[in-house]
Amino acid sequence: MKSKSIFALVVVVLLAIPLSGYAEQGQDLIERGDKGTINWSKGIAQATGIGAPPEKLYGKPSARPMALRAAKLDAYRNILEVVRGVRINSTTVVRDYAVESDVIMSKVEGMVQGAEVVKKEYLSDGTVEITLQMDLRGGFSQLVLPEEIKPLESITPLVPVQSSSAVYTGLIVDARGLRARPAMSPKVLDENGQEVYGSAFVSREYAVQQGMSGYAKTVAAARTNQRVTDNPLIVKGLRVEGAGHSDIVISNADASVLRSASENLSFMKKCRVMIVVD
Repeated sequence: MKSKSIFALVVVVLLAIPLSGYAEQGQDLIERGDKGTINWSKGIAQATGIGAPPEKLYGKPSARPMALRAAKLDAYRNILEVVRGVRINSTTVVRDYAVESDVIMSKVEGMVQGAEVVKKEYLSDGTVEITLQMDLRGGFSQLVLPEEIKPLESITPLVPVQSSSAVYTGLIVDARGLRARPAMSPKVLDENGQEVYGSAFVSREYAVQQGMSGYAKTVAAARTNQRVTDNPLIVKGLRVEGAGHSDIVISNADASVLRSASENLSFMKKCRVMIVVD
């Protein structure tokens, strides 16, 4: 009887292991499209390509290399489409640079060619699946982030900063229920349309290294993110602005709290901001 109880306990534990793994992955904000995905929490794009050898080569030694080459080409095409659809801000996506600058798009395509192979699967029917992954931070961010995001030694507030004992280590904007959409360069505005957080408040090196904001699906996940550390200010979004629904309006009262301590400008400079999107 005792052995049966131990066996049942082992089964429960084993079943719980994959479930907890999926739950952890489920905290990431992932945008899925026809060609692949963008993980906004980790700042990566992924796409899969499928390749099959020519029918006349089935069963021959050259079949697998041909299928592998076809799968890679398909994966590169797909991840390029994913990257071209990345939102820069509430009005611009990467593909818009194709109209504005051939040089930028050429560099983007070059970066895509350097995407990392993270999965390679050989199927029983002779086809091959390749999954590519590309980091949207670092060099890619340096290339596509707006020029007005500059290296900053200090930040000059747009409105006078009042003295206050309330000092926060980061900002969490709860934008659930607003149909907000993630972007590489979002803005937080007050009810008068005045910028509370955006390109004027961040230093470019931080925006390039870690993104202007992190994204999460729950406030609990945002609170435990090291980006905002121990004592973040949590505010509720009222609505979204812009065609891309990436700029978030908060109350004037919350904006005033954020502006009330000069130390808060320091965490904004370092992009210590999380946005919660459902």
